[in-house]
Order: sequence, then C-alpha cells, then structure tokens
Amino acid sequence: MDGEHFALSGVEREREKLPPIYNSSPPAGFGRGAKQPFPSLGTFISTLSQRRDTGGRGLAGGMTGTLTSTQWFRHGRELPPICSDVRQKQRLSIDTLPPEVKAPFPSDPIIPLRTKTTKEFQEDMERAVQSGDWREVREFYLTTFDSFIEINAAFKREANGSFNTIDDSGVNAKFVNAVYDALLSTPQDIQKSVLKGIINSLLREWKGPRTKDDLRAYFILVQNPQYSSTSTYVIYAHLLRQIAALSEADHHFLVHWLKKLSARRFRQLVERLLQFISTRLFPAEPDELPPLAKCSWWIPSATKVLGLFNAANSVSSPPIMPFTDFYNITLEHIDFMEEYRTWQNYGNSNRFSFCQFPFILSTVVKKAIIQKDSEQQMISQARQSLVSKVSRRQRVDMNLLFLNIKVRRAQLLSDSLDELTRKRCDLKKKLRVTFVGEAGLDMGGLTKEWFLLLVRQIFHTDYGMFTYMKDSRCHWFSSWKCDNYSEFQLVGTLMGLAVYNSIALDIHFPLYCYRKLLTPPTVPCDQNALVGMATATLDDLQQIMPEMAHGLGELLSYEGNVEEDFYLTFQVFQEEMGVVKSYNLKPGGDRIPVTKQNRKEYVQLYIDFLLNKSIYKQFAAFYHGFHSVCASDALMLLRPEEVEMLVCGSPELDMSALQKAAQYEGYSKTDTTVRCFWDVVLAFPLELQKKLLHFATGSDRVPVGGMADLNFKISKIDVPTDWLPISHTCFNQICLPPYRTRKELKHKLTIAISNAEGFGLE
Repeated sequence: MDGEHFALSGVEREREKLPPIYNSSPPAGFGRGAKQPFPSLGTFISTLSQRRDTGGRGLAGGMTGTLTSTQWFRHGRELPPICSDVRQKQRLSIDTLPPEVKAPFPSDPIIPLRTKTTKEFQEDMERAVQSGDWREVREFYLTTFDSFIEINAAFKREANGSFNTIDDSGVNAKFVNAVYDALLSTPQDIQKSVLKGIINSLLREWKGPRTKDDLRAYFILVQNPQYSSTSTYVIYAHLLRQIAALSEADHHFLVHWLKKLSARRFRQLVERLLQFISTRLFPAEPDELPPLAKCSWWIPSATKVLGLFNAANSVSSPPIMPFTDFYNITLEHIDFMEEYRTWQNYGNSNRFSFCQFPFILSTVVKKAIIQKDSEQQMISQARQSLVSKVSRRQRVDMNLLFLNIKVRRAQLLSDSLDELTRKRCDLKKKLRVTFVGEAGLDMGGLTKEWFLLLVRQIFHTDYGMFTYMKDSRCHWFSSWKCDNYSEFQLVGTLMGLAVYNSIALDIHFPLYCYRKLLTPPTVPCDQNALVGMATATLDDLQQIMPEMAHGLGELLSYEGNVEEDFYLTFQVFQEEMGVVKSYNLKPGGDRIPVTKQNRKEYVQLYIDFLLNKSIYKQFAAFYHGFHSVCASDALMLLRPEEVEMLVCGSPELDMSALQKAAQYEGYSKTDTTVRCFWDVVLAFPLELQKKLLHFATGSDRVPVGGMADLNFKISKIDVPTDWLPISHTCFNQICLPPYRTRKELKHKLTIAISNAEGFGLE
C-alpha cells in the first residue's frame, strides 16, 4: 500500500444554498472545481479484500494503485451564491440565531437495537489483544460503520430516542471515545473495513433531507482519528463536503454539539482540519494527493467545517481554546492579496476566498493586507495630487506625496490638532513629522517620537479627556459634555495613523473599546446612523469598572426585597466636572422603582448608559477619527483583539528572541562588548527592558510580527568608553562604544536609556 489514495469524487448537493459561516465575515459558496468525472473506487473495494487476505501494510504507508472503473460519485456543480448582491459583506454571527432553530425533518427510520457497552467493548479488545483472535472486534467495526443507521444503533444512548435539541446530541460520548481510541491499535484489515464502511455510508446517505440521526452520524464520523493520514484524505474530503453543505439549522445543532466535546478532542479535530488544509495547499510530494484542479472544493469544504468549530469555540464561555489557535500559519505563504481582491470583487458569490473566513488568517496576514491596502491608497492619493498639480501647470513639489506635520514641542497638542484638521484630505499619504527648530530628517524616528509624546500628553489625568481606572488599569472616556469633540477625533485619527503607518502606541483601552470601534466595521453611508453602540454585558463592565460590576451583580443575585432594601429607581446619577447630574434610564425612570421582576432590565440599561449612551458623542468623534484614516474592507477581517494588537503591538517582551534576530555592524555576536550587552539586557527587570526597547526603536511595544520584525541592529562606534550609547530610532539601531566590562556597560546603558528623549538628553 505505497503512495495510493482513495480517489473519491465530489458529492453533489442539488438545489441547496450553503448556510452562512458563523463568523464576522460573509459566507462562501463552493465552486471553481473542474467538471470532469472522477475515476471510481471500484477497484479500491476489491483491493481492500485482497489486502485483507494478504495482510497488506499499514495505512500510514498510503494506499497504492490507480482507482478506476465505473463512476459512483459525480463532481459537484458550482453552487448558487448566498445572496443576489455579491458585494454585500455584512458581518454575521452565531449569536443572531434563535436558541432553537426549527426546521422540517423527515421521520427517523427504526434503528436496530445494539446493546454493547463501553465496558463490554473494552473487554472484547483486551481478549483480542491477548489471544490474537480479532473476530468479535472485527465484526463490531464492520457492522457499526456500514451505514448511518448502524452508527446510531451503536452510539446513541437510546436507539429510537429523538434528542432533537442543541443541548443534548443523544450520543454516548464515552463509547465513541473508547471505540476510536482503540481503532488505530487494531489490525490493518479492521481499519480498512471501517474506511470501507464509511465510503458505503457516504454513498448511501448523501442525497435527500437530513434527519437528526444523520447529523449524529456526521458528528460521530468527523471524530474518526484515521483522517490524520493523507492516504484517507479523499474520504475525509467527501465527509467534510457533505457536512459543509448541510442546512443552517443543521449547522446550528452541530455547533452546539461540538462545543460539548472535551477540550483535548476538540483541539485534535481543529488541528486535523488545519493540517488537511495545509497539506492540500502544499503537499509534501506532487503525487501525494489528486490534482488540485480536480478537487478544488477540498479547501472550501474543510474551511467551512472549521468555521463550525470556530463558532462552537466562540459561543463557549470561556472559549475552549484561544482564537489564535485557529490561525493557519501556512496561509502566510500564499498570495493573500489575491484572496483579498477576490473577496472584495465577489463578496458573497461562489468564488471562494480565505478572507470569507478570517478566523483562519493570522494577525500577521491581516496586518500585511491592511498595509498593502494602505499603500495602494497612499499611492492613489499621491497620484491624484500630482495629476491635479500638473493639470493646472503648477510646479510639482515632492512634499505633495506626504502628510507633512510640523509641530512645536511646547504646543504639541494644539499644533497637531491644527495640522491634522487642515490636512484632512492628506491623511492617507505617508506620514512625515518635523519638530520646529530641530534638525533631522524624519526616516521614521521622529514619527515614532511624535506619537509617543502626543499620546503621553493626551492620556495624562490632568488633561481630563480620559479617566484612568485604577482597579482595571485602563483608560476610559470622560463623560464631560462640551461643544467641540475634535480632540476625541484627534485621538481616533492618531490611532488610525498608527495602524496605517505601522507604529505601535502605548495606549491602554479595554477590549470593549475595540469592539465599539468595529461597530460597525465600516462607516455607515447614513451620516445619522449610530456608531459604536456595541452590545454591553456585565463582563464588559467588569473589564472597566469592576466595583460597579460587582455591585450590579449583587443586585441581580439578591434574595431579599429588592424594592424596599435598595430603594432604587430607573434614574442614575453621574458626576461631571464636579457637578452631579441625573439621567433617566427610560422615560419616566425617576418614578419607576427597581423590583425583583425588573432588575435585569435596570442592570442592562445602566450598563448601556455607562458604556455607550453617556459617552456617545465622545466615542462617535473618536470612531470617525479612526475610520477617516483606516476606512477599508480589511477592517472586516479583524477581531477586536486583533485591532488592539495592531494599534498597541504586544506588551510581552522576549529579549531572547530579540537577541536571536539581532544584526551587527562593526561587531560580531562573539565580541566582548556584545556578550556583555546581552548578559546585562537579559538580566534587566521588565521596566528597564521596555526603556531599552524605547531607546532603540522609539516604542516599548513589540510589533505584530514579533521581535524579528524590528530589524534590530547593534553597531560599533569608535569613541572613548566614557561616552554613553546612542541610538537611531528611525533604523532601530543602538550604537555601543567598545566597553570592556559588564559593569561599565550596565552603568552607561542604564543612564542612556533612563534619560533619553528627543535628539539628545534632557
């Protein structure tokens, strides 16, 4: 069985639209596959019988032979688009579905009674291992996987029970786990019989409406550990295709059943799907899998099913695994801009793109897409400026290609606000900063410093725009009212410029702020439409105002007389600039007492007031400032956590990674000075490591790509050793005199990094 594969062809789902993916991106249809018929598996089945008689080698070695004869699967036609407007790219969520999705299902057939228990099966396995007689185990596997009815007969807790709820699949999970855990240790002919049974099941069951027992069978089959071998990938692909083509109601059930799996098994299934996609994209050997042109539906099917796991992870509290574990790093090596353009041009049509399933794209890929998209917009802006000048026969000034910001350090905030307001049309050009009265061409270092100083001033507690929440250690919007919210718009613009120009900012907003920033992810066409009004929960309030959240939580759980003991109404009070003001949470709220019956409504309205309504004008200005720079379909690919990463970078420093990625000029990594430098830096406390990073790069945050993306360089400077180190932040470069001792280097370096600001020491 060397190098052979199960050459199953496509399974056609007729007259059925694909359901939307449970994610923030639009659904994808399957298609682009060749219409040629596949060769059949006629000889494969006979080969299994022959191999069983001759004792063929294991599945890991692959399956040999070309599988040809009569057709038994037809390749699927391209499916129709989900919606008529292919440009629609609205965000969809599993949360929008009702708790129970009702759909007509045909009556379930009568299932034969199978009474084998987990204990009995395990005893059968033990006897077979000891005696070498596998007949009973072989008969069990051969029967169980021969049809969907037999799968249900074996694994359903009650053979003919309905179990038509999302809460209980009715599957005996312990028995399923025992059977699959034992499968790979059985003789090869038993493993082949299981695969043969699955082929028969898929052939028999792929047409017609689905019953809940069909869903149970798919739920059980997708857990089979045999799909880890590339020799079974064709069977796996057809199973995934059938699952992917189920109705939205069916997917809703599967999502909630999947989230009941153990964390270990859930992770194994996710990793298997990711490996399947990676291997299909980049097979280890050219002939390892069928030609891509004949099975282009494999990747869309697998990605769709992976979307069900992602949805299950999202609706679990807490999530079963980190969302970053759904990233497929292999996709960093494909033409992701082509994927992005396909998504932009075809939206919800049957043209597949990974951008329709953004959970699978790493932050590195999303950042690259945003940067490329930004560069294209920058070039477009510059071209328009040049064409405008030339058409009016005016002298062309190369400064037209940049967003040129000139500021005085003493009037940094007001100058920055004036410059950005006057040059609003140039925000998408490349940023270049000049400090008035200072020499130095901005090659990136001055821009970083401008951001750093501006953010430090804006978020200072004395300035009053933002309140620092000590308990949660984050900033939140002050609720003071004024006539002009342009400074909040400035902060939003700064954040947008930082993302646009790949600068990490030292900003400490709660995650909920970034969720508001993506509500909606693109600016509505209607200027009067509300923005930033994200649904707020008690958990969101906990991130920002933990004491307030604790108090409201106690109100919800209070067992006594709420009305008499708390004496609350639907009116709340808030201090603004030293003045206490009252607000009704709903009309006539000051006359409506809070009772045990309406306290949930009171808590929800209060949370919404604190996090949305009381700061609406401030946040709306902030939102529009950010989107004035970053307006792009690419934002629809991002989770709030990913926006935070793009804005702030990562606060997690790994100086060992920086050491591995460092480059040298005038020094080698074995020189005494360099070895002393890393001994000192690796022993620094976190605060000094951050100061070093800021001294050398202009920011104490790590970019999305990690330390390697800094292009950090240590250079030799031929000056006396009583000199301090110097840096070129525009080049992420630190220059060291040839210090000879660790003590001397530590002393000089600590002084330099603790006092540096601007071009020189303060």
